[in-house]
Amino acid sequence: MEEQVGELWHKLITRIADNQYPAAAVYLHDIQKGIGIYFRALGGDSGLQIEVADATANLAQRTLLQRIAGSQAKIQLAWCDERSLRLPPDIAWFDTTELNTDLYYWLASLAAVQARLDEKLAGQDWFRLNQTLTLAALAHFPGIQPRYQRLLQAHLQQRPAISHLRAHAAQSEMAIQQALQTPGSIAMLPVAKRAPQPVPLWLHPEPPLPPGSHSRENQVAQNHGGESHELDDIGRRQAETVCEPESERGLITVRMENILTMGEFVNLDRGSEDEDDIERAENIARDLDKLAVAQDGSASKTRLKFDLDLPSAGEDDQVLNDGILVPEWDWKKQRLLPNRCRIVQLLARNASACPLPAHLNQTAKRLRNQFQAIAPDMVWHHAQQDGEDIDLDAYLRYRTDRAVGQPTTADNLYKQMHAGKRDLACLLLADLSLSTDAHIDDRQRIIDVIRDSLYLFAESLAATGDKFSILGFSSRRRDPIRIHTIKQFAEPYNAQIRGRIAAIKPGYYTRLGAAIRHTTAQLINVSAGRRLLLVLTDGKPNDLDQYEGRYGIEDTRQAVIAARQAGLQPFCVTIDTKGNDYLPYLFSNNAYIVIKRPEQLPYQLPRLYALMTQ
Repeated sequence: MEEQVGELWHKLITRIADNQYPAAAVYLHDIQKGIGIYFRALGGDSGLQIEVADATANLAQRTLLQRIAGSQAKIQLAWCDERSLRLPPDIAWFDTTELNTDLYYWLASLAAVQARLDEKLAGQDWFRLNQTLTLAALAHFPGIQPRYQRLLQAHLQQRPAISHLRAHAAQSEMAIQQALQTPGSIAMLPVAKRAPQPVPLWLHPEPPLPPGSHSRENQVAQNHGGESHELDDIGRRQAETVCEPESERGLITVRMENILTMGEFVNLDRGSEDEDDIERAENIARDLDKLAVAQDGSASKTRLKFDLDLPSAGEDDQVLNDGILVPEWDWKKQRLLPNRCRIVQLLARNASACPLPAHLNQTAKRLRNQFQAIAPDMVWHHAQQDGEDIDLDAYLRYRTDRAVGQPTTADNLYKQMHAGKRDLACLLLADLSLSTDAHIDDRQRIIDVIRDSLYLFAESLAATGDKFSILGFSSRRRDPIRIHTIKQFAEPYNAQIRGRIAAIKPGYYTRLGAAIRHTTAQLINVSAGRRLLLVLTDGKPNDLDQYEGRYGIEDTRQAVIAARQAGLQPFCVTIDTKGNDYLPYLFSNNAYIVIKRPEQLPYQLPRLYALMTQ
């Protein structure tokens, strides 16, 4: 009975204290695609992704009912960092869905002009910054003025009444309302004892720092390699840095009545074996609003441990050269850094010739028949010195020239039947990073799917007679980027090539930009009228150093642009379900495809190639 009464009371007081309109809520996931198009159409940074903003503490004065209900302790406002445009997961500030939708688009407008005015905005505080952004948005995009006026009038009715506030709070609130109605008219926000009420029409006053902004965090990430596990939810958590608990202090007695909340940090040394269950750790991370992080200078030991040290020379693949230096794009400096990365070409040391795996025989036979059908037909080659028949046109020209007295020789009077030729070359670059060791079901890993894809791809292209090469790659920082030679253009496809495909295994990380630059240099030297660079991957570009995040995205994009300028046709095939978020920026909208079911990749890849080259 007590639980039922408590539950009813909680629902009642929460509903009374809530100053928003859940029935009119608009959710980001429903309009995220449209927001992204709108943001980029207004000139927003096309490298930014649309992501969910995490909740931050509400420092403003809450009403008595809100304090009793425990609501409005956190709010979700929008902001923009170097990686993404962060928007609330849902907006229910107003009583109509139209106004809540308008607010999403208005916030995207502010973020779009923020990139244009980045240099001019340096040094401005939150109050002046949002006024400047509002003025710029209304000036650059006059069509959104009616939208802003609707939002302004609705929001002013929600602002606290100035007559009910104390002196300093009233002055602060008056300045905010004046700045909303006439942006740029107030230079400074008057100081008050408490923070003002949130302004949902403006960007966040103190947005959390972007991931990876702490130098200590980057240092630890570089010193301790390992696989990171990403939570399914897309919101971020607040974090605080705490001192490392002292270890080896013996038994500590804790009185249970002293434990206040599950979220309170206790400086207690707890053995890592207590938390080796990844699923349990994920659930705890989802429940906690703030994560306490301590640095002890040593890597955490878990049940699954990946040793990323390079194998010994005797066990590693055969090194073909001392290394090739390639540049890398630094997006912060906006320039290409010469000789930044080192490419090491490898060849499988113990790859023995082998037949096609039995489970692929039937599919390979069907694909060979299909691809032979698109191969060019036999054609006559005229004016040959030798051949299986006389070329009547050439013979008549010869007799006519002799009849009019012109000196001519009886050469090239035959014709010969030869197979036609498609003037096409394709280089397939396969991602062999550590993430390909993950399982997609109880029977197969991603690397197994990639291996089958390479088998069927090679069988299909061998049937057409097209020039093709297959390379695999992985990296460990910028030196080395390991390029595994599976098939070169000059090599025939045979059992030895199948042995190299069978020998592929998961490597390290995905420094995709350097790999694309290396393959571009190889492909442009192939004589062909059309040259296709096909990239097969399972996720974003990443590496141990700063290549994670925006750096890797921008470097890969510049490598793709350079390949396209060199006359190549880059195209990406991925099994990453989030590929639609970043691949349009890297390869453009019509130069990539997401295979939603990884197990279908071996069968889809040859068909995709056939469609692209018909």
